[in-house]
Amino acid sequence: MGMLDGKVAVITGAGSGMARASTRIFVREGARVVAADISGAEKDTAAEVGHDVLPVSCDVTKEDQVAALMQAALEEYGRVDAVLNVAGIGGPQKIHELTMEAFDSTMDVNLRGVLLGMKYGIRAMQQGGHGGAIVNWSSVGGLNASTFGTASYSASKAGVIAVTKAGAVEYGPEGIRVNAICPGFILSEIMGAAGREHFPEMFEKAALGRAGEPPEVAEVAAFLVSDRASFVTGAIVAVDGGWSAKLA
Repeated sequence: MGMLDGKVAVITGAGSGMARASTRIFVREGARVVAADISGAEKDTAAEVGHDVLPVSCDVTKEDQVAALMQAALEEYGRVDAVLNVAGIGGPQKIHELTMEAFDSTMDVNLRGVLLGMKYGIRAMQQGGHGGAIVNWSSVGGLNASTFGTASYSASKAGVIAVTKAGAVEYGPEGIRVNAICPGFILSEIMGAAGREHFPEMFEKAALGRAGEPPEVAEVAAFLVSDRASFVTGAIVAVDGGWSAKLA
């Protein structure tokens, strides 16, 4: 028996990183997953997991595509119990060098994408009338600033925290829980060995003295979606090895 038996989850950004790890772990725990990505790599994730995964191409900044994503979940599995809004982008630019094109792109993916995932995920849950759980991906960058030129990124991720709390308050009476995860430095497939080689100082920021791995974040998401977290909503959960707990 898995802790997500019978649940249907929609996961964005599922072609790589923490979303890909979440797909694996959710299926391990008994869920069926609709794995969405813009890259085409969602098909690789589905093929790797091997069963109970429906790959769907989706640009999370496009409202019609996000609506179609949730509809695909309903048509394939008949319900939506969970949405993980993981898809996101980075890209450092200090404020005096910031272009509005870069700002708009970051906000579109990281904040607009989360809002659209919430909007249509909530609608799908309302159709079922059985509640549900949403987990939004923020970041330690949404809690604090850095010297790396993360103004746009931090603004978008702080926005995710705000809409998470708003969603928890607005939809709690309908049994829909909304929480956010704030990962620290995570060695995703995109970072890979380059993360270990080029950013050793990032490891030292965590109280645990190391970077995290994608499954370590995905396990927390699985708990937040499960019935074991039935009284957890509006929570902003740092999964950062203690990074955000330090003064310096």
